[in-house]
Amino acid sequence: MTDTTISTWSDPDQTPPLSQAVPLGLQHVLAMFASNVTPSIIVAGAAGLAFGGPEQVYLIQMAMLFAGVATLFQTVGLGPIGARLPIMQGTSFAFVGVLAGVAATQGLSVALSACIIGGVLHFILGGFIRHLRWLFPPLVTGLVILAIGLYLIPVAIKYAAGGAASFQMEAESFGSLKHWSVALCVVIVALVLKFFTKGTLSNAAILVGLVAGYILAFVLGMVNFGAVGNAAWFTAITPLPYGFEFSPGAVIAVTLVSVVSAIETVGDTSATTKAGAGREATDAEISGATYADGLGTAIAGVFGGLPNTSFSQNVGIVGMTGIMSRHVVTIGALVLILCGLVPKIGAVIASMPLPVLGGGVIVMFGMVAAAGLNVLSEVNMNRRNMVIIAVSLAAGLGLNLVPTAVQYLPGVVKTLATSAVAPTALVAVILNQALPEEI
Repeated sequence: MTDTTISTWSDPDQTPPLSQAVPLGLQHVLAMFASNVTPSIIVAGAAGLAFGGPEQVYLIQMAMLFAGVATLFQTVGLGPIGARLPIMQGTSFAFVGVLAGVAATQGLSVALSACIIGGVLHFILGGFIRHLRWLFPPLVTGLVILAIGLYLIPVAIKYAAGGAASFQMEAESFGSLKHWSVALCVVIVALVLKFFTKGTLSNAAILVGLVAGYILAFVLGMVNFGAVGNAAWFTAITPLPYGFEFSPGAVIAVTLVSVVSAIETVGDTSATTKAGAGREATDAEISGATYADGLGTAIAGVFGGLPNTSFSQNVGIVGMTGIMSRHVVTIGALVLILCGLVPKIGAVIASMPLPVLGGGVIVMFGMVAAAGLNVLSEVNMNRRNMVIIAVSLAAGLGLNLVPTAVQYLPGVVKTLATSAVAPTALVAVILNQALPEEI
């Protein structure tokens, strides 16, 4: 996709011919598809929903549908909403730790209600996000992204080994060679494609790896297509499928992560304009991108979807192709919306055995942690900053690993204290403001 005939498309309002725009739009979908549906599968599992069941299928549908809707908010725009740039939206990994914890202890109704309120607050944040950027330098954002990745890696290993009791997997088969062979097939195929191919195959490496693992799992008799056969071709979406239940702790936790997500979106917006047009993002583009984040998250929550954010891997596609046209990404958004309205597609994804998903998320979650390290590489590693990193990670991950250490805290505070991401972010922000700079 690096043909010189399309390498000069640096204007967001221009559109390449359909013969080039459609494949480019599909490339954006392939690059983010696996990462987009995975958080819904994890949160559904934490909530105790049957693996491959209709409720999980519905959550996967909503992930696809509202990633497309939120992307349209970004690319087409609505008044001040949307950056009107080629920014692909998708379900955010940043919220997985918080929402999985809330779903496991208080249920999906509380988790999704917190997403709705958090989305509204995220939307409001769009009005003054540019004034808060000083609170979140690379030291803080890098720490938070690293904490997200480190929190999720044990989940990836569990999945690769065959799941857990909550997914009704046989305890004696956990960690079996059959499970690990499938997971490793995904990892190996993804790595080979990522580093030994170019273009669409390289960008869709994880997705193709999942397909390869899926095929191997089918050969080994691990795939059940019963739910696919029972799923309808089209279905209506349901507002508030689990009702509305307010929990202050869940709302605070989701809102804290929303602030970090908003800062990430600011970075992605700036990276998009830099990579595709060689300029800095305007204040209107930054605010519009944040508005779209918040609105997409709130509307998704109403119908059972998880929070949306900009996807960094798609920024890389803009830089690689040189195609800045927002209409290319709009095509990708329409593909996602179509997928979200077809339950059979969600059922096929839900029929994926856990070891297949585990192989994919080993790579994805590891990359989240690596992205955090990449951001931290911009930081001067003096004694002050190393202390902030040490204390923030120790507090965030330590309390998450040993939740009984704060078992006597009130429910709201305990939810925040054991969420990994929220305490890491809070401690990092406070220490970064309180500790003097080294001379």
